[in-house]
Amino acid sequence: MPACTATELRTVLFPVTDPEKIPAQRYYAEEFFNAEKDHLWSRVWQMACRLEQIPEIGDWVEYSNLDRSVIVVRTNEGIKAFNNHCRHRGVRLTGGKAGTHGNCAQSGFTCPFHGWRWDMNGRNTFVYGKHLFNESLTAPEDIALKPVRCETWIGCVFINHDLDAPALADCLGPLSRNLESRGLAEMRMEWWYATVLPANWKIAAEAFMESYHVMKTHPELQRAWPTLWNGMFGQDTGGIGAPTPLHSNARKNIEMMVRNLEALGGGMASMYHRKELDVARRLLDIDLPEDPQEAMAYWLETFRSELTRTLRENGEPGIPDFNTAITDHPINRLEYIFPHFFLLSPYASSAAYRVRPLAPEKCLFEIWSLTRYPRGEEPAPIMEPTVLPYDSEDFPLIPRQDYANIPLQQRGLHSDGFEYMRLSRQVEGLISNYQRTIDGYLAGRPDSQIVAAIKKLTGTFDDRIVDLGFPANGVCATFS
Repeated sequence: MPACTATELRTVLFPVTDPEKIPAQRYYAEEFFNAEKDHLWSRVWQMACRLEQIPEIGDWVEYSNLDRSVIVVRTNEGIKAFNNHCRHRGVRLTGGKAGTHGNCAQSGFTCPFHGWRWDMNGRNTFVYGKHLFNESLTAPEDIALKPVRCETWIGCVFINHDLDAPALADCLGPLSRNLESRGLAEMRMEWWYATVLPANWKIAAEAFMESYHVMKTHPELQRAWPTLWNGMFGQDTGGIGAPTPLHSNARKNIEMMVRNLEALGGGMASMYHRKELDVARRLLDIDLPEDPQEAMAYWLETFRSELTRTLRENGEPGIPDFNTAITDHPINRLEYIFPHFFLLSPYASSAAYRVRPLAPEKCLFEIWSLTRYPRGEEPAPIMEPTVLPYDSEDFPLIPRQDYANIPLQQRGLHSDGFEYMRLSRQVEGLISNYQRTIDGYLAGRPDSQIVAAIKKLTGTFDDRIVDLGFPANGVCATFS
């Protein structure tokens, strides 16, 4: 680990000095929330919208997070993003409501206050009474809309308020190419839900950073394939890292695995789509080797091959050879894209999560079901989410179970004597790793250190605490 220095770094409030302990104040203190607003959200890549929402030249959507609003627009020069304010008196050019969108190909953007106008590329096209202004105040380059950094990836537009930020692909490392090669850009929204949770945004995000909670929170998964979950976390079967014990009856293992896929598909809807489950069910009775390990490997290879063939014959675009993909382009069952976006994409469909802070103890949580459709059969893009109470029965079962815990946890943080989260260094490492990466932003560490840390966050679901290469506030954290 490099020498600990604190030269020219900002002081981080409530820093993570022990990677297994996360101070409780980070989840509710107003001053910590404000530090994130100033030094984290101003510099990170954020998933702003899906490309299918802006298919035509001039199509635009508004993306907002905290006090910042951005217009994302498809122009004749490519996808662009601009700060959403008039260059005259600061009025927002678009409405500011969730789902605000339109097309500016003909009309451009017009300020509702004094009528100044801009085209889709951000160039000013009209100043009412221009002769009334000092000429230096209306120079074309000065009154053009202020650009926001944007990049497209896996069917989404990502924005960054830091024009000098490292490229998105540089932050993601191999994950960038691996997800691209899976054809995720061809997916389309099946549905989009949102809810306001009475919890800090980090509490909401951390509920999806480990599967250690499955035994209690999602008992239907435990019942479907007990040997899997007990093998991962149970004391009696060797604990985390031990090989998953298989039943001596090879077909019994396949039946349990398919039940687990069905439970995940029913509980999350899009993690395993019904068309994937249909393929799995029709392979339940195929001939298998007698050895349980060989049988499992043979069945999975057959399933992936049949799934590839079926979906390609159905005309679905971007279907990789799934047997090749798991070797050449490996991805985790859940991938976290720092700081606020998640993808659960085992095969041809995906669930996606996005969380945005609203207040120290309130956040907006969104869920997408993403899948592929045959060419020409894609549904119309969904332009705004269906907003539900967090305890609504209309949510799929798995997020509804998670949502039940989150408000209870937020309230518990205020209990007398609760000083910090106690993390397992074996299976809750992602929580520690991303929290300490936040500290890197808050301290003002250089981009080279930040990028190296973010790369270590990918593929770390249910993984260990790692050394990020820098301490908090110049204080060395201890690693064994």
